[in-house]
Amino acid sequence: MPVHQRIRPFNTKDTYPEQNLSNDLSQGVVARGTTVFLRGQVAQDLDSRESLHAGDAGQQTAKAMENIKMLLEEAGSELAHICRIVVYVTDIRYREAVYQEMGKWLAGVFPCSTGIVVPALARPEWVVEIEVTAVIPE
Repeated sequence: MPVHQRIRPFNTKDTYPEQNLSNDLSQGVVARGTTVFLRGQVAQDLDSRESLHAGDAGQQTAKAMENIKMLLEEAGSELAHICRIVVYVTDIRYREAVYQEMGKWLAGVFPCSTGIVVPALARPEWVVEIEVTAVIPE
């Protein structure tokens, strides 16, 4: 049995066909059966890989949080078990919309949080990316 459980493994050549990449990644990793590390989530349909809500920070946050919820549940966890969250935005003016939407999903959770403004994300239509670390309760 593998030490780590990989949640939705994929290769970047499928996700970013316009870019010359070939990296094996996972949407999340369950480490030693108790910790879940999720890849930064964006407004992307995880099945079709379609980008959604171009340029709309609030709607992109909602889709990213929907992906996070789904992936945590696939790993045996849930939003309430998030310990750490890192939020990347491409413009400080998006912060309010992003955090208002994120707050709806994380009310009462109280994770450690870091927010970072970056010049760009992997695709130009993405304006927010959210990465989480959670636990799987025993």
